[in-house]
Amino acid sequence: MKVLLLCVGWCLLFVLNWPLALLVILLAPLVWLLSLPLRLLGVAIDAVFALLRAILTVPARLLGGRG
Repeated sequence: MKVLLLCVGWCLLFVLNWPLALLVILLAPLVWLLSLPLRLLGVAIDAVFALLRAILTVPARLLGGRG
């Protein structure tokens, strides 16, 4: 459904304002490259929280709790 909406929106944008559509085509890879460090930071933070959760739930798992 998202892909269909994206295609319809893209067609409308291209028909109504083609210079803006071309600008989006040219800037999309740049925006993707700029967002990569933020994605890597998110993965690193997620890994830290997973490690903390694993460390904090060790006593419960050793005592036979669910987890």
